[in-house]
Amino acid sequence: MDRPLGLLAELTYKCPLHCPYCSNPVAVPRAAELTLHEWCRVLAEARQLGVLQLHLTGGEPLTRPDLTPLVAQARDLGFYVNLVTSGVGLDQRRASELARAGLDHVQLSMQDADRVAADEVAGARVFDRKLAAARAVTAVQLPLTINVVLHRGNVGRIGPIADLAAALGADRLELEHTQYYGLVLLNRSALLPTRDQVVAAEHAVADARATYGDTLEILYVVADYHESYPKPCMHGWGRRHLVIAPDGRVLPCPAAAQIVGLGIDTVRERPLDEIWHHSPAFIRFRGYDWMSEPCRGCPRKEIDFGGCRCQAFQLTGDASRADPVCQLSPDNHLVEAALQVVAPPRQPLHPRSNPSIM
Repeated sequence: MDRPLGLLAELTYKCPLHCPYCSNPVAVPRAAELTLHEWCRVLAEARQLGVLQLHLTGGEPLTRPDLTPLVAQARDLGFYVNLVTSGVGLDQRRASELARAGLDHVQLSMQDADRVAADEVAGARVFDRKLAAARAVTAVQLPLTINVVLHRGNVGRIGPIADLAAALGADRLELEHTQYYGLVLLNRSALLPTRDQVVAAEHAVADARATYGDTLEILYVVADYHESYPKPCMHGWGRRHLVIAPDGRVLPCPAAAQIVGLGIDTVRERPLDEIWHHSPAFIRFRGYDWMSEPCRGCPRKEIDFGGCRCQAFQLTGDASRADPVCQLSPDNHLVEAALQVVAPPRQPLHPRSNPSIM
């Protein structure tokens, strides 16, 4: 039986930003969120299960007033602790406090290298606050990753984005194309890059890697709508990772809650070890027995594990079908049709509606 190596702990869905590529639910009421005591219990269970890496995320985890003691507890349990943040609220004092508590790494989201474009996508004037957050992280000598979600509006600025990451002292730059789950599907025609843009982006990534070499690691997550085969989502369903939502639901991936009838358990009802091994949500698509053709007889099933279950559900209404991104899928025409839809310039985007917290 595979053991989970990483835990994505979604501490809250509250966030000061309104990014149109965010598929998180709007919010879970504060009273429904797991308490500090509950999180500490769950983290202890996760370590016993074999989890090594803990990613504290949201929403915006800095909105949790108990973030520092949670980091300290995670450190005591032996986790490698990563904070995934918008940077809003991460000043010098907070960065120093978290570093002393045992934080190992910060992943900071940036929307663009252009201030105006970045703030427009974020739905708030936060670009300068993000720059300050990056400097606060490096000032306390924590490793820094800059994460940028790519879409039609910023995919042509990969060079300047890499320059900004290097100037901020980042060790790593993650460039990830938008994933079209949940409400983000409403924005697909406006966010989806063209094939020419994707080809140009690949060249820009190669140029940036040549420029910065070992001083800046650049990870590029492909635009799967433009690929012939799907990527191995989460390294296979229920194989290496698990996600815990703010209200304690345990999921194989961040978008899995959209799949109707999955049979999701919560840490308030069952121990984490029991959920990992026996929850319907985890065993439903684990392994290969659930597959039908063309996946069942495909030699790539041990490479991409049938692709993304959430994407299959989002596009076909059936999570057990082959990922429509795959050129062998009988539903590939759905992706091809989406690529033919060209949004008019300046098409209005549907922002993630969530009251500003900070």
